[in-house]
Amino acid sequence: MSGRDLFCQPRRIRRGAALTLLFTSVLVAGAATGSFPEAGGRDRKTSSDTTIAAASAGRHEQVAKAAEEAMADGESPVEAAERAVSRSGDRWGAVYSPGEYEEFEDALDGRYTGVGLWARRERDGRIEVTKVQSGSPADAAGIHKGDRLRSVDGAKVDGRPVTEVVSLLRGDATDAAAGTAVRLGLERGRRAWSETLHRARLSTDDVTVRTLADGITVIRIAAFTKGVGERVRTAVRQAPAAAGIILDLRGNSGGLVTEAVTTASAFLDGGLVATYDVDGEQRALHAEAGGDTTRPLVALVDGGTMSAAELLSGALQDRGRAVVVGSRTFGKGSVQMPSRLPDGSVAELTVGHYRTPSGRGVDGHGITPDLEADRQMLERAETVLSGLGQ
Repeated sequence: MSGRDLFCQPRRIRRGAALTLLFTSVLVAGAATGSFPEAGGRDRKTSSDTTIAAASAGRHEQVAKAAEEAMADGESPVEAAERAVSRSGDRWGAVYSPGEYEEFEDALDGRYTGVGLWARRERDGRIEVTKVQSGSPADAAGIHKGDRLRSVDGAKVDGRPVTEVVSLLRGDATDAAAGTAVRLGLERGRRAWSETLHRARLSTDDVTVRTLADGITVIRIAAFTKGVGERVRTAVRQAPAAAGIILDLRGNSGGLVTEAVTTASAFLDGGLVATYDVDGEQRALHAEAGGDTTRPLVALVDGGTMSAAELLSGALQDRGRAVVVGSRTFGKGSVQMPSRLPDGSVAELTVGHYRTPSGRGVDGHGITPDLEADRQMLERAETVLSGLGQ
């Protein structure tokens, strides 16, 4: 279980994922930088929400009734709603407390509370720091990539699942907020020491851009948080003229669908990106005109590519705009709709599914790459680009 981002997403939320208009993105609580996504994300409201809400009102009313009855009996409305969702068999249904949902929204705005460390668990069970965010509390404390994390607030972390380490670091048990302290036990070579850090509100870095020696631009998107689409557009405009682009979507567990569509618009001159249904009523998503349609493009995907990232890769593949390289994607293509429960918590229920421009269903199937590869994917992508005229 390597390459897991411990701190750049909010604390783990209950079962499943959430998205106001379209797709569960499963991007929270330590989403993997390589694979293994864990929780969810949601889109912002659009004018379609009123219609969607009316279409799915019946199912939400059932969950709301369970929560209301629980309140009247002095029981937990959230737990009652969770039981109702579980009995419905809705794999992606979820219930969130008001605080969880607020934190959820913050994450999709590209903000989180943490100390700015990424880490992974090695084969021997040790937790190793793999990245330190610039300007974060961890950076200010002098913690480096390669340091070993031994304990959190006195609790040893060796051998623990990464999700448990995440919970300790975030202070889930005490609902820790920005400004609260967390004491880390660290080790670097023969040196062992402790650091007390104070959690802070930080911004995610979900788009990274680099240029390879041959002029190829690699754009990696970790998640579709607010502003990602425009950042990708800027990166495409600033890429070396006529040089190829590798769009790295590996481990991207989704996010805001509007941002995925904006990203598609960077490479398409308008046209269909996806269709979706809400209780049988068909809708469509379209790219904006004016994207770069001539530059050679390869999209990298894997089993951790989910939801909005599958929408994007499927659109680029169906439209003949990109060669998709990697392994079959996760297969998350369902539509969720939220509703507020009597106590202020939020329930998300599945109301439909989306399809790629050619009509392929993604849910349970995923996107099959044009070229299968499970290792040295970047090198394979470079080879493909060379054949496309890079």
